[in-house]
Amino acid sequence: MKQILIFVLFAALLCWLMFSPIYKHVLIVRQAVLQQEVDYLLEIGASGGYGYISSAMQEQSRQRLAGFGMRPEDISYELVSTNGQSASNPYDPLPRGTGISLTMSYPYEQLFEIDRLIGLTPPLPSDRMKAFGMKMSEYVP
Repeated sequence: MKQILIFVLFAALLCWLMFSPIYKHVLIVRQAVLQQEVDYLLEIGASGGYGYISSAMQEQSRQRLAGFGMRPEDISYELVSTNGQSASNPYDPLPRGTGISLTMSYPYEQLFEIDRLIGLTPPLPSDRMKAFGMKMSEYVP
């Protein structure tokens, strides 16, 4: 009986050691892709030609992230400007010197369920990974 228990515990530990790095790699890649997308949207949206990040830009971003295996409907965008104006209105771009801050988030999608094998508690289903960035608008009317 003792040998069976040791075998089961060893098998669980072996599974965790084999598969945990793969899931951690997926997490790291998703976080990096989110941050890269935030930086890209801010670079384009705060440029002299735009001064906003429209819903069409956000939809294009969703499609790019879908290419990395993310579900587009689960990606959320939070846009805020430093002067209180809407940062997503293409008909009223933010003037030069106004900050645009963008926060994107995506759920963890049970990436940490295998950690239960060694007694770690995974994040809640409502928890989300986030990427944040801020850039000053360069738009001059």
